[in-house]
Amino acid sequence: MKFAICQELFESTPWPEQCRIIADIGYTGIEVAPFSIARDLSSVSGAQLAELKTVAADHGLEIIGLHWLLAKTEGLYLTSPDSNVQARTAEYLRLLARTCAALGGDVLVFGSPQQRNLLPGIETEQAMEIAANVFRQATDEFDACKVKLCMEPLTQKETDFVNTCDQAADLIKRVDHSQFILHQDVKAMVGAETDSVPSLIHKYRDICGHFHVNDTNLLGPGMGDTDFVPILNALHEVGYDGWVSVEVFDYSLGAETIARDSMQHMQKIAASL
Repeated sequence: MKFAICQELFESTPWPEQCRIIADIGYTGIEVAPFSIARDLSSVSGAQLAELKTVAADHGLEIIGLHWLLAKTEGLYLTSPDSNVQARTAEYLRLLARTCAALGGDVLVFGSPQQRNLLPGIETEQAMEIAANVFRQATDEFDACKVKLCMEPLTQKETDFVNTCDQAADLIKRVDHSQFILHQDVKAMVGAETDSVPSLIHKYRDICGHFHVNDTNLLGPGMGDTDFVPILNALHEVGYDGWVSVEVFDYSLGAETIARDSMQHMQKIAASL
């Protein structure tokens, strides 16, 4: 299995030091939050992106892609009925695809709950069509950049739009493009689904392109009550060959401790598969 980590955990640490620590722990992939590069991504030059990629590669790391795509942006929204907002959001997704490709990645994870919640007067069906339209406007850029956009279901604590893998699959069907696929997140599946995580891995094996590991306590695998043995075993059983990426939300134990404990737990399980 290929293990990566979402690097905003280390956001206050200089990029070269982030890469050194992450690589020393044993990760081979690093997943980037765009706001950790710059608040205005359009201001970042190709040379700057190339330098980030080079530094990561010098430490034996691959930048696998981007997540938290719309976090800390302004004027962007996935389910807005305003056609101008839709166009700006689609254009930003196109920029993210180009940025991702320049960094050497091929995965965009669409979570961003605060930029997809249902607005007043907008029902779920209308929001589904709006979101599908926004994504369709960017699919040619996903093709050109060879980047996959992965829709992430999240719990109702986080958003009221696309909470389950089934709802994400519905949106994926509406967009109907090979580069628009499913992302699965352990914390979200445990918190929102009635089926077990292993059964969901099997059920959606044909459309899942990326996978986040975390616990419902907002820490990493092995740091809470979630049993990751059957989860990683299910990924092994379905022949999942993408990245298994650690994403945490509680940083209180320290970035290096969380990254190391998560990796050690996953390596132990992977060795037994």
